[in-house]
Amino acid sequence: MQIFRTRKDIIMRWKTFVLWCALAGLWLIPQRMIFAQDAESAIRHVLMGQVEAWNRGDIDGFMEGYQNSPETTFVGKTIHHGWQQVQERYKHDYATKESRGTLEFSDLTVRLLGADYAVTTGKYHLTRSAAGGGDASGVFSLVWQKSKDGWKIILDHTS
Repeated sequence: MQIFRTRKDIIMRWKTFVLWCALAGLWLIPQRMIFAQDAESAIRHVLMGQVEAWNRGDIDGFMEGYQNSPETTFVGKTIHHGWQQVQERYKHDYATKESRGTLEFSDLTVRLLGADYAVTTGKYHLTRSAAGGGDASGVFSLVWQKSKDGWKIILDHTS
């Protein structure tokens, strides 16, 4: 039994193979784009949840965006290692409604670093009264890790 009978048969089989490869590629590209959009959407959702928690005075709710781990790190004027230390810093530095003010994020970008890691950069602005320390603003970068609990911040550098 002969598989390829003619040159025309070989060319036709080759074209069929190439077509299937092209279709597979077209299927995979949108899957990657969908994954990237889903990850970006999930990360933005966490950030908006943090803004909402902050603005209602819920530091514990705000901290849900961070990985509850001794490895979680906050870099600002000082470095804090561990979720508990980061939480204590926020509770100490923003103990009153006046000192917390109203939080806004802007100019957010999310970049995936693979299936389980991402980086976000953006700007923050705290609208506060003079008694609360006056307005504050700056920039931040966040490193995210996807876990069984969703996307969580593992490194926060805010200045």
